[in-house]
Amino acid sequence: MATEDKRDFNAMLKNSKDMPKITEIKDEKGIQKWGGKTLVIAPPLDYDKYMKTVPEGKLITTNELRKKIAADYKVDLCCPLTCGIFVQIAAWASYQRETDETPFWRTLKSGGELNPKYPEAFDLQKKKLEKEGHIIIEKGKTNKRYFVKDFEKDIFELK
Repeated sequence: MATEDKRDFNAMLKNSKDMPKITEIKDEKGIQKWGGKTLVIAPPLDYDKYMKTVPEGKLITTNELRKKIAADYKVDLCCPLTCGIFVQIAAWASYQRETDETPFWRTLKSGGELNPKYPEAFDLQKKKLEKEGHIIIEKGKTNKRYFVKDFEKDIFELK
């Protein structure tokens, strides 16, 4: 995003609008694709709450977040699109605050991939993860992507 400095991500984080919103997937293709019939669009603060619980040296992926939030609302799945957006909002909100930090760098994309939409793109997340003892590997020649090596061994169980 090119306008992060002009947006109030903390206001966005606290704006729950009409969420949570639980809906039923009605078409068979959607049910097969997503693996369930009921879906929640959870408010941004739900993601931030769980991201704050991940201790130093541990990691979660958006998949773990989605599973935990779906279980909280007793539905089959949590919307993957809004999860990606709201995790990003939580990261930027934390970056804009001087206190009450959310350790967003510990939340990875699926497969252990670093999130290029976090503050300072990959640089800040890489630096903070390496400081906590993680090894970052680079993949690709032109479209570089970064991953935490053996991230599975450091997955934190959300409660």
